[in-house]
Amino acid sequence: MVPTGQVAEKQACEEPRQDRELKSWRWLVFYLCFFGFMAQLRPGESFITPYLLERNFTKEQVTNEIIPMLPYSHLAVLVPIFLLTDYLRYKPVLVLQCLSFVCVWLLLLLGTSVVHMQLMEVFYSITMAARIAYSSYIFSLVQPSRYQRMASYSRAAVLLGVFISSVLGQVLVTLGGISTYMLNCISLGFILFSLSLSLFLKRPKRSLFFNRSALVQGALPCELDQMHPGPGRPEPRKLERMLGTCRDSFLVRMLSELVKNVRQPQLRLWCLWWVFNSAGYYLITYYVHVLWKITDSRLNYNGAVDAASTLLSMHWRALVGPSWTPAGR
Repeated sequence: MVPTGQVAEKQACEEPRQDRELKSWRWLVFYLCFFGFMAQLRPGESFITPYLLERNFTKEQVTNEIIPMLPYSHLAVLVPIFLLTDYLRYKPVLVLQCLSFVCVWLLLLLGTSVVHMQLMEVFYSITMAARIAYSSYIFSLVQPSRYQRMASYSRAAVLLGVFISSVLGQVLVTLGGISTYMLNCISLGFILFSLSLSLFLKRPKRSLFFNRSALVQGALPCELDQMHPGPGRPEPRKLERMLGTCRDSFLVRMLSELVKNVRQPQLRLWCLWWVFNSAGYYLITYYVHVLWKITDSRLNYNGAVDAASTLLSMHWRALVGPSWTPAGR
């Protein structure tokens, strides 16, 4: 039995520490949401297609040579970026995303050929693939009981940033009379600021697959069993050790997690929403803008359309239901 005085003293010592930890993770979540909001402030993004057409790129070059580079390059970098996100523990991939955005807008402002614009689309595909780092970063900061709430905060910060960015771009073009070139310069300024914010993000000590919390000096449970089989337990054979090592490998854990999560109806509904949302957004962003420019060069309401599509996306998200989060980890 522990004396009552020692128990009271222990509780008195733990309370300030818990208060410090609570304030710490709240500050980290706030900073991450602020970074997510600022990283979306790119008012020139809604007007990239009109900007390319104004730079004397033909409609055929934009629709047949430049735009198709995005989905193909995105498909090529998606899996490697996903694995690097978990292995490098989020922060380096977020910095890479900001650096890729800088390259995108430098190529937009300084590039003069179709090859430059195709390279711009490759860098943009890297930024798209790196979004997984921001979406999963927050799960390393908070306890599983707070996953859903904190994920809602971080996603709300991103959607608010997209909406404000689209409205700001439309206001600057329509009311301010700013050219698309100057709009891209403003976007580059916001991107450089978000790059500076990403450098001060805290790098988590753990991640989902590669950097799991260790029990004893980095030993996995199966390794502990091998070192200390316990009384009455025979030492595991070589085949059992190999099977235990395979079960603890990141690839097996990843596949088992995928199989388990695919069975959840909420996740399937979420994936369906994401496919329709992404397809509709990029269809509007690129091809509808091209059609507008061909029909009437005075039509320049791309920012308003993107803002409306963001609001529609938020409405669809509410209909889908609560955010799916990896609860229970």
